[in-house]
Amino acid sequence: MYLRSMSVENYRSLRSIRMDLGPVNLFVGANGTGKSNLYRSVQLIRMAAEGQFARAMAEEGGIFSAMWSGRLPRHKKARIRLAAEIVDAQSGLIYSYSIVAGFRPAKAAAGFSHEAQIKEEEITINTGRRPHVVMQRKGGHISVRDENGRMVDYPDQVMTSETALFLLGDAGHYPEISTLRHIIGQWRFYHGFRSDGDSPLRMPCLAITAPMLDEDGTNIAAVLATLAHTRQDTVDLDRAVHDAFDGAALSIPEPEEYARFGLILPEFPNRLFQPRELSDGQIRFLALAAALLSYRRPPFIALNEPEASLHPDMIPALAQMIARASEDSQIWVVTHSQALADAISQRCGVNARTVIRQHGATWIEGMTLTGRMEHDDED
Repeated sequence: MYLRSMSVENYRSLRSIRMDLGPVNLFVGANGTGKSNLYRSVQLIRMAAEGQFARAMAEEGGIFSAMWSGRLPRHKKARIRLAAEIVDAQSGLIYSYSIVAGFRPAKAAAGFSHEAQIKEEEITINTGRRPHVVMQRKGGHISVRDENGRMVDYPDQVMTSETALFLLGDAGHYPEISTLRHIIGQWRFYHGFRSDGDSPLRMPCLAITAPMLDEDGTNIAAVLATLAHTRQDTVDLDRAVHDAFDGAALSIPEPEEYARFGLILPEFPNRLFQPRELSDGQIRFLALAAALLSYRRPPFIALNEPEASLHPDMIPALAQMIARASEDSQIWVVTHSQALADAISQRCGVNARTVIRQHGATWIEGMTLTGRMEHDDED
């Protein structure tokens, strides 16, 4: 499964943008161009699948903060629209999901004034002949395709803060919607790991086998222990640590009640450095290693400014881990670092997309209105 395209309208600095996507999607640009808004817009689709869309919008200031603040045509209502097209390479099915959110109406409306109100949702599936609608939502009313292929009314009214993708995908009666929800729910987004003294990255964690890293890094020790003692294969991990830290090596004891790890530096071969002793850059690099080299990699991994706090000497090793992860996962990287962008481009054979501001809105330099890059057309 891979994300083939995405589109966004009226979300923060994203006035209207559509992009075709590939196995590795690399975005570079200056501060204030809206790179993180691109990252966040895809993350909001994952939040919709988890039933956390309205909460996620509230955490970033509510609908008034998230809505595009520029001018709109008079005939158009202020609406945030997010859409994704996902392809199942094995079956050939193409899933399309869209969600539209806006302000609470002035009169006789449920919900709170700054809360994002979900106005519309739609899921379609294209089997190769033509797309057919599986679910359609208008306000609190939902129509869904039954086992006979007919569109019928969903019996329950939904709140304007609830997503139909989550409710119906969790109900167990609509396998196609459940499949889509499961696919999107596996996407992982990593941004700004905490590195302070109380960071979860620096703490032991319960010894539970962990195939993937939690987004806050809480289970990093368990992820590393799973690689070392369940898979018993740390070749990629060992190489990354060796290259990033000038010959250092991880120590990952077999867990008992808790999982732990430490770092052995070549200049102090008889000294084990605990996570609480590591620098911000060292502990964040290890978190990225756990995210990118885990026992089971997610189908989609998004990294927002992964170079933050890293020493420049760590950049080649980070790029190599990203290239290794791209063999199993679709990758999305947003970066300020031209050095990281160049290193990823060299290892993955992709061109970085330069994010710019155009007429006040976020845009991709050299991209056509249909979402294709000009150099793709030349190829």
